Amino acid sequence: MKASSDPVVKDLVLVGGGHSHVAVLKNFGMKPLPGVRLTLIARDVHTPYSGMLPGYVAGHYTFDEVHVDLRPLCQFAGARLYHDEAIGLDLTNKKVLCSHRPSVAFDLLSINNGSTPMVSNVLGAVGTVTPVKPIDQFVDRWERLSQRVVDNLGPSRIVVVGAGAGGVEILLAIQYRLQHLLENRGRSASELEFHLVCQSETILPGFGPHVGRRFERVLSEREVHVHRGNGAVAVRDGELELADATRLRFDEILWVTEAGAAPWIKESGLATDDAGFVAVHETLQSVSHPDVFAAGDIAAVLNHPRPKAGVFAVRQGKPLARNLRRSLRNRPLKPFTPQRTILALVSTGDKHAVAAKAGFSAEGPLLWRWKDWIDRRWMAKYADLPEMKTDEKSNLDPKLAGPEALKQISAIAMRCGGCGAKVGADVLSRALSELEPVSRADVLVGLKDPDDAAVVDVPANKVMVHTVDYFRAFIDDPYVFGQVAANHSLSDIFAMGAEPQSALAIATVPYGIEAKVEETLNQLMAGAMAVLDECGTALVGGHTSEGAELALGFSVNGLGDRDRIMRKAGMQPGDLLILTKPLGTGTLFAADMQQKAKGRWIDQALQSMVQSNRRAADCLHGHDATACTDITGFGLLGHMVEMIRASGVDVDIELSSLPIMDGAMETVRLGILSSLQPANVRLRRAVHNLEEAGSHERYPIIFDPQTSGGLLASVPDSKASTCLNELHEMGYEHAAVIGRVKPESKYLEPVTVLA
Repeated sequence: MKASSDPVVKDLVLVGGGHSHVAVLKNFGMKPLPGVRLTLIARDVHTPYSGMLPGYVAGHYTFDEVHVDLRPLCQFAGARLYHDEAIGLDLTNKKVLCSHRPSVAFDLLSINNGSTPMVSNVLGAVGTVTPVKPIDQFVDRWERLSQRVVDNLGPSRIVVVGAGAGGVEILLAIQYRLQHLLENRGRSASELEFHLVCQSETILPGFGPHVGRRFERVLSEREVHVHRGNGAVAVRDGELELADATRLRFDEILWVTEAGAAPWIKESGLATDDAGFVAVHETLQSVSHPDVFAAGDIAAVLNHPRPKAGVFAVRQGKPLARNLRRSLRNRPLKPFTPQRTILALVSTGDKHAVAAKAGFSAEGPLLWRWKDWIDRRWMAKYADLPEMKTDEKSNLDPKLAGPEALKQISAIAMRCGGCGAKVGADVLSRALSELEPVSRADVLVGLKDPDDAAVVDVPANKVMVHTVDYFRAFIDDPYVFGQVAANHSLSDIFAMGAEPQSALAIATVPYGIEAKVEETLNQLMAGAMAVLDECGTALVGGHTSEGAELALGFSVNGLGDRDRIMRKAGMQPGDLLILTKPLGTGTLFAADMQQKAKGRWIDQALQSMVQSNRRAADCLHGHDATACTDITGFGLLGHMVEMIRASGVDVDIELSSLPIMDGAMETVRLGILSSLQPANVRLRRAVHNLEEAGSHERYPIIFDPQTSGGLLASVPDSKASTCLNELHEMGYEHAAVIGRVKPESKYLEPVTVLA
């Protein structure tokens, strides 16, 4: 992520990763606006390009070929990526309400989160049918749908409701793909039956009759049953009821009807059109709230109404970026007039397309190749990002800030010249005011008390277990980083079979004006306390200061039974080694810093990192684990060697059994490794068969440093299988037996690495 030496003055928040917003992100990446912090709130980290969706469904493209990876794009833009879904707006306090995190403050907001077909107006449709929009949700549903059809040994009846370009195109793409899938299994395509439900008397009613006739012919040739002038009225008992009382038995229904807006748009108080879309001027600025913009399907340009089509969202990207910049700098906005006519290229499932514009139409394979070239060229703009150099020179525009903000910026400059200053008491108290630490009877003086130190009670027959961890942020989402940091710090307590009792936080937040420091600190500690509260750990105090980078750590106190503490010593010959989480965070986040990791790899890695080790520790303890540790900065081999030396044993590791995060081997093959890897590799002297092991492609992963990694434990052979099954049932789906403990040998090297 590109760093900036300028303090944050204004927050530009983008809701949704639609076509217009990917253009805004690249625009700001090419020419950053100093003092402006970008945040993208997106439900998915890969945003599909609507123009290529039918080709993906038909099998002509791979997943990556039709999706813009938002993570490297956000890093290029210097934007924070919040993987969550917006569910509302607090326009009075200028906050975006999210599904799974605290609200996000904004100074300027842009909405580009698409639309969804109107399903609720048909009885029984909600929860039964599969809407094609939002497209990002449909992609996952399509994969499940195709698998169900292929697994079904009998006939499959598929109904598509909606006969516009989207409905016809997706039906033909699905038919083409499913027929080929069945044929590849030696089955007949005649098992498939397709119906197209059309409320109007003609298909593709938004086009001229010549286009409709072309597709009438194609649908007839492919034996699709078309129901014209006969809209859907109800879904019940496995049947779709049409307006004329016709009942269609179905196995799957896809809904591609007139689109609508998410209900929270209108509920937030934004002015909307009759369909609930954000009403905007020609500048794409809300007619009711000048600090809100909208583009794409979710926007209704009142003076220039247009169909809901991806081409309009693509064209709005550049003017949206321009007016967001002008608004941030308090300059007059420039109007944008969308084109009146568009070139439509509609595919027919196979590599064949129909072109239509202004009364003209044509068809053929050359038109599909032309469409393919146009689509790939658009995708390449957001996949092949130039390397940008960080400009250390401050170019903060005074127009971004008012007089009070400029005073605070001057104060920041003075603080930065000296030691890291404590965060002001008012800022700190406001940031923590909404956070309520879990209540424990054994915490006598805690966070809410004005005293100088916390006081906790130590129950009889318990021993205290202490640990501390602290590290700088490796992701730009303070809420998720807070979750990871808390999990990482608690893992030492869990690894020893103890219960965390209380925690002291050590936080560093980047310099900024008070409102921005407060918002960052609130997000950071909200994430941490979600984890602490879940495991009954009371946050009792801490220290917060300002610095160059976001960082967080905890000093954690735990309680344990003297005779039940799990240590690194204790491994017994014959024990099996169980690792509860996959490896790979070091190489993945090194690649992430270079914009070479796919967003879904990082997303899955973060899901692993925010998963607590608490239940895994309970499971291992309950199956008589003889020794345990958590895998962190020294990597698997480093922490394993600590256990081996303390226990006086040798071990065999099976490289083929190691659970590895998606993408980690790809980044290792690219030679992208953590900066800590070289120090960990020095432990290769502990490997007995070094020459043989070193040639295996998985060998580097045993040195990969982990953040909030899993637990490594030795478990008696007789209990390992049951233990592993329980771990899988608890949600540690990657937990695996990775080796065996042996008696200490005559060799100086205690670890044998097996392929």
